[in-house]
Amino acid sequence: MSIQTLDGNQFAEMIIKGANHLGANAQMVDALNVFPVPDGDTGTNMNLSMTSGSKEVQKNKQAHIGKVAMALSKGLLMGARGNSGVILSQLFRGFAKDIEQKSVLDGKDFANAFEAGVKTAYKAVMKPVEGTILTVAKDSAQKAIETAKSDDDIIGIMEAVLKEAKASLKRTPELLPVLKEVGVVDSGGQGLVCVYEGFLASLKGEALPDNPVLEPSMDELVNAQHHQSVQGFLHTDDIVFGYCTEFMVKFDSKKKKFSEQTFQEDLSRFGDSLLVISDDDVVKVHIHSEEPGEVLSYGQKYGSLINMKIENMREQHSTILENDKQHQNANQPAKKEKQPYAIIAVSMGEGIAELFKSLGVEKVIEGGQTMNPSTEDIVKAIQSTHAEKILLLPNNKNIIMAAEQAAEVAEEEVFVVPTKTVPQGLAAVLAFNSSLSLEQNGQEMSGAAQEVKTGQITYAVRDTVIDGLSIQKDDYMGIQDGVIVEANQELKSTVQNLLQHMLDSDSEILTILYGEDTDTNAVSQLVEELHDQYPDLEIEVHNGKQPLYPYIFSVE
Repeated sequence: MSIQTLDGNQFAEMIIKGANHLGANAQMVDALNVFPVPDGDTGTNMNLSMTSGSKEVQKNKQAHIGKVAMALSKGLLMGARGNSGVILSQLFRGFAKDIEQKSVLDGKDFANAFEAGVKTAYKAVMKPVEGTILTVAKDSAQKAIETAKSDDDIIGIMEAVLKEAKASLKRTPELLPVLKEVGVVDSGGQGLVCVYEGFLASLKGEALPDNPVLEPSMDELVNAQHHQSVQGFLHTDDIVFGYCTEFMVKFDSKKKKFSEQTFQEDLSRFGDSLLVISDDDVVKVHIHSEEPGEVLSYGQKYGSLINMKIENMREQHSTILENDKQHQNANQPAKKEKQPYAIIAVSMGEGIAELFKSLGVEKVIEGGQTMNPSTEDIVKAIQSTHAEKILLLPNNKNIIMAAEQAAEVAEEEVFVVPTKTVPQGLAAVLAFNSSLSLEQNGQEMSGAAQEVKTGQITYAVRDTVIDGLSIQKDDYMGIQDGVIVEANQELKSTVQNLLQHMLDSDSEILTILYGEDTDTNAVSQLVEELHDQYPDLEIEVHNGKQPLYPYIFSVE
């Protein structure tokens, strides 16, 4: 059997099968995620990215292969998560750009597209590391070019690509010492091999096994619970740039003119693991930085920020090390008894997370406004608590539905307390009573959440008029319980006017959570002025370290 030309419908089936095969193997790829900086799960990120591309392809199936490839590129761009997902999107972005005008491909076109993808991916990565998915993609693309010189059969070229990808994957431990030390291959490279296996099976009309078939060394890592992960070779304090920051910028023609090279060079000073990909409408960024707020501020110079996500990698790493300690004595496993209760809260900002934990919250999910965790993220958090009954605090109206969906999926008993703000979440936690039933606690905590007023200070991303209030782009906005009550160019005036709306003669306690970029001198001055104006008011101040919101207020 041979195929001399490849059209859009055939390519679409390859993509769908490649995505499905990667999805079936995502857990196995996750188990190989041993890169020395904790940055999410490779298999999960690649799977979600490829699934997004596959869905876009299914909506745009047609005979013209260039158009199908561009649909794949668009879907991957929008769905890309983590380093591995972004690199995967770049591989197929270059592939798609190379064949955009072609209705069908011959063998040489097919091989050249793989090579074009590799060039695009390497260009997107500020400091390419060999022994990763990039190497596997590069080696297999070179084999495609070499094979196409003497073989014009699409199947023959894909067989050569897959064979070399597997061989390159086995060589990755020789290029990355950390892989050799732990005894596994690169997880991103393994994910790409899964995609290519799906491609070849589709071309040949063959089925693929539902369960992953592991190499002996991989199988040992996946199944041996006592095997120390590579995170044990890295101390948490060694992580120089502690926040995995991902976001997109939707370009605004009125703002700074975009140059991908300039944008990439400017961002490189904020951290490492930088990836920048763009098309005519948006740019997507992945970077490890110590100052995510400054990264976001830079991005905003070019347009509106969308799809933002910030993860604390030091906290992730500490969790991994703790899990390693729990698995060190696998020969004498002790069954962990489930605790009766656990509280899970969603919050943005390291300081707010610490505050929740100090009040007894078992698990804090990093997220909030513009950083909404997925249903899957919440389900994983529920499972990690190892508790019989879970009280879940979304602390954002945009997260409540995902939380409720996670509660339905989870095996544990879960009550979603519909908190819409962090202050509501804090009030709810203080109302928890371990002697009450889950339902009773949920009701009591929901009632407590409604007793507090929430104020937030942030900035406007565009001009608008809401409820008669004229708001200019970059104005500071004062928001009380979801309603914008103040807009002003001056931060101090916005704060003062918002607090006038919130405070009255019945107010007893004011809690101030100030953000990561807020001037501490301004905070001290604000507290002094409030003491003078409201001498009977009890004021609590915490460094919430939250991004995007200079102040969050709670009034009781």
